[in-house]
Amino acid sequence: MDEMQTMQESQGLLAAMMGTMGLIYLVIFLFIGFCMFKIFQKAGREDAWAGFVPIYNLVVLLDIIGKPVWWLVMFFIPCVNLYFLIVAYIELGKRFGKDTVWSVIFLIFLGIIGLPMLAFGDAQYTPPAQSEE
Repeated sequence: MDEMQTMQESQGLLAAMMGTMGLIYLVIFLFIGFCMFKIFQKAGREDAWAGFVPIYNLVVLLDIIGKPVWWLVMFFIPCVNLYFLIVAYIELGKRFGKDTVWSVIFLIFLGIIGLPMLAFGDAQYTPPAQSEE
C-alpha cells in the first residue's frame, strides 16, 4: 500500500511541476507577444495583433524589416534558421535606430530584455528604403 501511495504522490508532484512550467511558458509567450504587438504598432502596422500569432508574426516582422516573405521558409530549416534569425534581429534593431552590437547583445542574447526595450522605449521606427527591399 505504501508503494502505491508513494507513486500517487510522485505523480501529483509531477503534475504540479508540469502545470507550473506550463504557466511560466504561457506568461513568457504572452509577454513576448505583447512586446511584438507594441513593436508592430510602432512600425505602423494595423495588424499588430499578429505579435500573438506564431508564424504570421514572422511574416509581419519580415515585412517591417524589408525582407522578402520567402525568408519564412528559411526559419524552418535547422541551423540555417539561426543565421536568418540573427540577420532579421539585427535588421529589426537597425529599423529602430540601434546598431549591430546593441542588436546582437539585446535582441539575440538577451531578447527577453531587448524586445521590451524596443517596444516600450523611445526608439522610433524607420521604414527600409526601397532599394533595400
